[in-house]
Amino acid sequence: MGMIILGIVMVLYMVFVLYLAITKKPAAIWNMGKIQGFVKILGETGSRIFFIIFGLAVGGFGIYFLVR
Repeated sequence: MGMIILGIVMVLYMVFVLYLAITKKPAAIWNMGKIQGFVKILGETGSRIFFIIFGLAVGGFGIYFLVR
């Protein structure tokens, strides 16, 4: 039961991260210190790609936990 809940939370987190990285980029979240650190190191496009890959990885593990 615990793995199912963890899987659901991870898939929802993936949807949230992908939504923020691809579509909206709300200023309140995108201007946070840690995210701006990513932007300084990777650039705007690199940061978006990083968050997309990170979100997909988390979602992949979430789906694995749901199937398992």
